[in-house]
Amino acid sequence: MILIIDFGSQYNQLIARRVRECQVYCQIEPPGISLSAITELQPAGIILSGGPSSIYEKQSPKVDPGIFRLNIPILGICYGMQFMVDALGGRVERAGKREYGFAALSIVRQTGLFKGLGKKTDCWMSHGDAITKLPPGFVATASTENTRFAAAADSAKKLYGVQFHPEVEHTPLGTKMLRNFVFNICGCKRTWTMKSFAKQTITRIRETVANRKVILGLSGGVDSSVTALLIHTAIGKNLTCIFVDNGLLRKNEAEKLKEVFQQHLQLNIKFVNAGSQFLKALKGVTGPEKKRKIIGKVFMDVFEAEAKKIKDAVFLAQGTLYPDVIESISAFGGPTSVIKSHHNVGGLPKKMKLKLIEPLKYLFKDEVRKLGKAIGLQENLIWRQPFPGPGLAVRIIGEITPKRLSLLREVDDLLLAEIKGSGYYRKLWQSFAVLLPIKSVGVMGDKRTYESIVAVRAITSRDAMTADWARLPHDFLARISNKIINEVRGVNRVVYDISSKPPSTIEWE
Repeated sequence: MILIIDFGSQYNQLIARRVRECQVYCQIEPPGISLSAITELQPAGIILSGGPSSIYEKQSPKVDPGIFRLNIPILGICYGMQFMVDALGGRVERAGKREYGFAALSIVRQTGLFKGLGKKTDCWMSHGDAITKLPPGFVATASTENTRFAAAADSAKKLYGVQFHPEVEHTPLGTKMLRNFVFNICGCKRTWTMKSFAKQTITRIRETVANRKVILGLSGGVDSSVTALLIHTAIGKNLTCIFVDNGLLRKNEAEKLKEVFQQHLQLNIKFVNAGSQFLKALKGVTGPEKKRKIIGKVFMDVFEAEAKKIKDAVFLAQGTLYPDVIESISAFGGPTSVIKSHHNVGGLPKKMKLKLIEPLKYLFKDEVRKLGKAIGLQENLIWRQPFPGPGLAVRIIGEITPKRLSLLREVDDLLLAEIKGSGYYRKLWQSFAVLLPIKSVGVMGDKRTYESIVAVRAITSRDAMTADWARLPHDFLARISNKIINEVRGVNRVVYDISSKPPSTIEWE
């Protein structure tokens, strides 16, 4: 296995992803992990992640420098390299010229990380500090026009460092570099798959839960569905799923899911109709964060009321994925920026007496789909596009009312029918409609109209960490627009969102 030390970079899980793509298990731990704990894990290699701090700052994160005496191959990335250099007697200073974005990398030693690579490649930089002196035993292995020591190594001790980010797609040969580290330098074997993950996770859940009971808030999305089937496989009827209809779902959503989960998966499910409670609490609320917090609170109030009816319930299971976590706060409380709270991690009250089980917490969506296939989940559930926990509440900009919900449901239903009928559904990460809080003038049947505007959002992505707007054919977009305007009373204008993430987020709120 490969151990990743989290110094607070939002790319940390991309490092984990790249390692897992090599079918090698990896584990992320905070910088405070002890040497004895590292020794117990017996990692074949250690990767020190990047991070937003500067090594010369007093509060900068540091792992025990004794790791460099464990005779374990170590790769430092960006801040991780700077920590390595500083700990081993080199020098790091504020750079005269910061380096962000693409840079041309000149490889001077085609060994170690760069074995099998050419002399030139692109890389992705993101740093404002520079290494001005290497530690004893290190030699420069690559440079850029702005960075003298873009990469360095002490190959005798199997210590390697890079100032760029090999884990991101913007470094085209980065995966090859990481594979060189994992296989050639660390000597790992391809033994980790979703089948092995499922087997280990089911065993762990069975051992943790024993004869006690677990409650799961089932939404019907792929994340909660995989979580439900995984836990059901482990403990059977000791799992009770609670489906809370918050009144913010898509058209006929509750009825469709009830049929799938009870008839086909034989899960133990309680359905709760709580739409009136959510709509009452949301009346007059327009702020997106306030919406999310209110929905989270009402959900937990309803959930706890149902949980009290289940005797001996000890655990609460959630289908939280890593992108959910990283957009709320760094996995280990690191200094990454809070973008927006997530429904799975932003609204849990301190009074909640149930212990949390999140078996998918460090997986990406595509890994969850592979896991779902490995444990026998139905294809239509595996490939269901992500749907936010707060439902249509975050797709209605402004106040949420029954009338606006009804309008968006009709638009959403028509849009998805067109997307599925065209064959684009599985090609897109997400496709949905957003109801805007403004109206526009239109003409219908020679009469002036003043009605709502709907934005259509369709994006492509691998893991929701980054996303690009889908280049759908203009004729297809025209058909969608005509169908919505002609068939949904109250809409007279449709616009298409052509913004990517970053700088925009996938959902509008």
